[in-house]
Amino acid sequence: MQAETLDLLEWNRLCQHLSTFTTTKLGAIAAAHIPIPNRYEETLELLTQTKEAYALEERNAGVSLDGIQNITEAVFRAEKQGILSALELWAIATTLAGARNLRRQLDNADYCPNLQILASDLRTYPDVEQEIYRCIDEGGNVLDRASERLGEIRHELTSVRDQIMTKLQNIMQRNASSLQEQIITQRNDRYVLSVKSPQRDRVPGVIHDTSSTGMTLFVEPNSIVQSNNRLRQLLKMEQAQIEIILTELSAKITAIAEDLQRLLIIVTKIDLAVARARYAYWLGGNPPHFLDQEAIVLRQLRHPLLVWQQKNEEGREVVPVDVLISPQISVVVITGPNTGGKTATLKTFGLAALMAKAGLFIPAKEPVEMPWFDLVLADIGDEQSLQQNLSTFSGHIRRIGRILAALSPQSLVLLDEVGAGTDPSEGSAIATALLEYLGEHSRLAIATTHFGELKALKYQNPKFENASVEFDDASLAPTYRLLWGIPGRSNALAIAGRLGLPQDILAAAQVRVGIGSAEMNDVIAELEAQRREQTQKTEAAAHLLVETERLHKEILDRAEMMRSQAKELRERQEKEVNAAIAQAQKEVGRVIRKLQQGEQAATDVQHTERRIEELTKRHLPERPPEKPKLTLNIGDRVRIPKFGKIAQVLTVPNGAGDFSVRLGQMKLSVNLSDTEPI
Repeated sequence: MQAETLDLLEWNRLCQHLSTFTTTKLGAIAAAHIPIPNRYEETLELLTQTKEAYALEERNAGVSLDGIQNITEAVFRAEKQGILSALELWAIATTLAGARNLRRQLDNADYCPNLQILASDLRTYPDVEQEIYRCIDEGGNVLDRASERLGEIRHELTSVRDQIMTKLQNIMQRNASSLQEQIITQRNDRYVLSVKSPQRDRVPGVIHDTSSTGMTLFVEPNSIVQSNNRLRQLLKMEQAQIEIILTELSAKITAIAEDLQRLLIIVTKIDLAVARARYAYWLGGNPPHFLDQEAIVLRQLRHPLLVWQQKNEEGREVVPVDVLISPQISVVVITGPNTGGKTATLKTFGLAALMAKAGLFIPAKEPVEMPWFDLVLADIGDEQSLQQNLSTFSGHIRRIGRILAALSPQSLVLLDEVGAGTDPSEGSAIATALLEYLGEHSRLAIATTHFGELKALKYQNPKFENASVEFDDASLAPTYRLLWGIPGRSNALAIAGRLGLPQDILAAAQVRVGIGSAEMNDVIAELEAQRREQTQKTEAAAHLLVETERLHKEILDRAEMMRSQAKELRERQEKEVNAAIAQAQKEVGRVIRKLQQGEQAATDVQHTERRIEELTKRHLPERPPEKPKLTLNIGDRVRIPKFGKIAQVLTVPNGAGDFSVRLGQMKLSVNLSDTEPI
């Protein structure tokens, strides 16, 4: 049943998107088919790895996995003691080097302890790597230095080949008119010349081939037959020596095959963690917090597949939904018009639950709070019933039966158009009974429906909650926004009327619908209007709060600056006064000493007094002039210098001069001494 749900929620598409953020082929293959963990501890481990990789991306622009290749098949054959090709051995060497570089990078990332532990288990065998590099180049060629014997063989090969080329060049010069082309070619691994058929006797030798027209013979001149024989012998010896070298290197890989398998698992895990982090960054996701007994909070939740479509395929803008479910709620009934986004909401929440389990960030605003669901079970659409040639109702019931068989108290159940496809009264009864059962036996069930009876379950059972997709009466189109606490209403008659259906038919239809239904729709419409008005007021209040906080901070900053300036001024004045007093004391002391000596004349005393008076006037602060008393009335405007702002008078000053003013959006109490007239 879990596999069916993954198909219905298009989990494989999300995995394909994730795979584009991997670095290695190993990671891409693994990301394309990510399993959903069955244990809570496994989810926490994956989520921790994602968080650490996200921190790496933010701090160091990520980690490099360069050089790591998909050597799975080569390692498997080495385990079976098979002989690996030179290119396979080279790929193993670069993978060992890449893994060692990865471990070195993570060794320096102390803020990623879990990834460090993973990387610490990488065994990279630098001796094996260096031996492969000594013997093989990146093109897959075994080098002369791989063995002494191979070097000797190749040296002789070069010598013999040069001898053959020299002899053939001489023959071509002497018999140019007898050759079709002045080139040396090969047939059956032997060097030959292209000789004209009528001139075959001019170049005696062994004929190895004839052209399609019969006009050209490919002749091995007799003078190089022995050299060609030796060349072929040397080539076989070279190949045998190469096989010996590859066998020896393959044996080294066989000896470490188990550690290489472990290495591939580790680097794949790290690549997936980095891919999850990069996907989260691209998606604007945030880490989920698993809280079982708390409210589910997913604000501005977006469908990840629609986000991909918008960004990469120029799709329409994704409308986010707010999912806010109280802890006591275990069943949510979503109603509203067709194509209004009910099914998309189901899929969005279902994918969010799966992403959280798989260690992925959720495309929603912080905080992201939700339970850990052990199973996500869905009945969305009727693909399976169509394949089985069953009715829609039969297909739904069979799938619901499988859901109930797999159900646990910690499961999430998603039901699209529950009870549809049969007689409405019976379908409604089945849907009601099913949802009540799920309310007792699952962690959370979310169902979409058109049955009006299901809207009333909220008022009969405290575990039920209503939600609806919003409908714009003016444009006759859904807004794709989700409204909580309000059931959806029927819009069929309104749409039909605006699209031109005759009024007499609409009136007859309204009679059949009944006055009660019409009144219910009116009540729901009024609730929707009240909800919209309340939302607008909330947004306005939030904006006002932000503006008030900004103004309050500005005032506090200005007041702090003025206090700092006043403190500096006082300190400067105190220093100047102290200096003046010290100077005066020196003058007085000098006069006293002269008086004691009988040398100070009256004029000198007067001069000293004037000097002290001058110092006092120069350094003591002047008394500020008295402010003129203000007569203020309510509504007058005054300046408040310490804030540098104009304020409006709200109350007349009392006997102490205190009164209230409005400064921006704030109401303050000030004194006449703090104000100035405008």
